[in-house]
Amino acid sequence: MRRLLSIAAGVAVVAGLTGLVLTRPQHVDPAELDGIAPDLVRGETVFFAAGCASCHSAPNSEGEEKLVLAGGRRFETDFGTFIAPNISSDPEAGIGSWSALELADALIYGTGPAGQHYYPAFPYTTYTNMTPEDVVSLRAFLGTLPAASQESRAHEVGFPFNIRRSLGGWKLLYLEPGWVVDGDLDVQQQRGRYLVEALGHCAECHTPRDGLGGLSRDQWLTGAPNPSGKGRIPGLTTNHLDWSEADIAEYLKSGFTPDYDSAGGEMAEVIENTSRLSDEDRLAIAAYLKVVPVPANDATTD
Repeated sequence: MRRLLSIAAGVAVVAGLTGLVLTRPQHVDPAELDGIAPDLVRGETVFFAAGCASCHSAPNSEGEEKLVLAGGRRFETDFGTFIAPNISSDPEAGIGSWSALELADALIYGTGPAGQHYYPAFPYTTYTNMTPEDVVSLRAFLGTLPAASQESRAHEVGFPFNIRRSLGGWKLLYLEPGWVVDGDLDVQQQRGRYLVEALGHCAECHTPRDGLGGLSRDQWLTGAPNPSGKGRIPGLTTNHLDWSEADIAEYLKSGFTPDYDSAGGEMAEVIENTSRLSDEDRLAIAAYLKVVPVPANDATTD
């Protein structure tokens, strides 16, 4: 019996150590950023395509106020309430003192400067596909925006979701770099894929999730329940959205549908961002949406 207990204890120790190794925060290899010169124009495009202000500007801010990334917006989920942090250029309250490498760690692996796991309310499962050039350029552009001294507030997350180490296990399941829509895409469609799958995080709202909060990639962009509990976020695959590419591009520019309705709610904020993109980029998004496969088990239409 004593020997069995010793064996069991040894197995438990090995399992625990293995778990610690597998769930440790990951970091970007510094060599990946070596020699990359930031491009502020490129960084501005990334900023709007990635929708940074939509989450990190202060609640109820409008116009130029949205460039002050003081944080404070609340996002209620089944796992707790997450409060967007200050990511302004303030070196103390914000991320003004961060290096491009530290930003890369956050965006690509969901890892903070102190080696902590970030919650996936921050959509790093999308940003993980960003290029090093875009990360470096975004870091430079963020440094040109106003500083805000407002301190970030702690998330309101209870047990067991407040155990951040467990997020390492979640990442093993869901932090999956690579494209959902693959195959023979032309240059325009590839650009659209990058804007949607690496920057725009459209899937975060328009794709259903499983019980652990991970995106159901086999139901990519087929629509999802609204987190508010009211209604459903529509699908973007061709069986849900039958607009022409020109109609989609116009909607992303002006917010007007082909029937002259207008975007409302959170989508209005998305349009504020996509309206700042080039006509070519909006058309690229539209071209990508036209080649997103319709899952065999999703015959519904909106």
